[in-house]
Amino acid sequence: MDRTERFYKIEMLIRARRCASFDELLAEVEVSRATLKRDLQYLRSRMDAPIVYDRYDNGYKLHADPSDKRQASHQLPGVWFSEREIHALLTMYQLIEGLDDGGLLARHLHPILEKLHGMLGAGESDAKELVKRVKIVSAGRRPVSSKWFEIVGDALLKRRRLHMRYRTRGRGESNERDVSPQRLVHHRNTWYLDAWCHKASGLRRFALDAIEDVAVLSTKTKEVALKTVEDELDGGYGAYVGNKAQWSTLVFSPEAAQWVSREEWHPHQEMKWLADGSFELRVPYADPTELAMDVLRHGEQVVVEQPAELRDVVTSRLIGALRRYGLESSISI
Repeated sequence: MDRTERFYKIEMLIRARRCASFDELLAEVEVSRATLKRDLQYLRSRMDAPIVYDRYDNGYKLHADPSDKRQASHQLPGVWFSEREIHALLTMYQLIEGLDDGGLLARHLHPILEKLHGMLGAGESDAKELVKRVKIVSAGRRPVSSKWFEIVGDALLKRRRLHMRYRTRGRGESNERDVSPQRLVHHRNTWYLDAWCHKASGLRRFALDAIEDVAVLSTKTKEVALKTVEDELDGGYGAYVGNKAQWSTLVFSPEAAQWVSREEWHPHQEMKWLADGSFELRVPYADPTELAMDVLRHGEQVVVEQPAELRDVVTSRLIGALRRYGLESSISI
């Protein structure tokens, strides 16, 4: 039995028996007296476990002090991790911090970070050093106002409607609308809100960085089953929503196939290797915009086999690029 298992068992025994003597605990966890004493001390000092010794009953009990904020944060289960698990969680903390603008999420998770530091102990790995050695690169991140993020998150959890002024970039205009938040989505370093738009009477996806003003309303949100949200908004490609998707067929050169064959472009993608070593990838999409961008980043290493619509979009953009460089006339098309 490792240390983590012992901690769990010690507290479960005390909780189940209401009062457990030292000898009873010793018999159950099968360690030396010195080790059990250290375990009990660790649970109290580092895990904030409200374990007290009752001289009258000659045993250990759980006795929470409501005025002790550290004890109030103690939970079982859910905080019992091995050293490797703590290292993984600290790495995930860095990921969250990398997604966060202005430290909003990190600020709320700071108590958890402190708890993880304490669990590692003074004689073990330096948690702060580990955090320094994890770097998250968020290229192309579109920062979201911490204030907007907090308001939207609060409305989402409390199931309240939002009134917001939103800028639709495609039309270059701002308008006001009431929405019922359904879920938050993080895609390619950008946060989106999937919500029922009461102005459009349908589900829509809103980029949080395009919100110009937002306020929580007292009105309860219109509930939409998550399955319905998924069916209507996840059928497209990337951030572009739609439930009437068509399939595209992309063929990558053997050189590009080494990387593309390991990538997930869409949860429902289909792929296969071709006889000449090239790689065929089929993905559904509702709007060609983002898919065309992903195709273009592979340049001459990919060909759009079908449909003709997507092929025309990619071809048009390639010609447009040549025109920008003044090279259109030198290419025979």
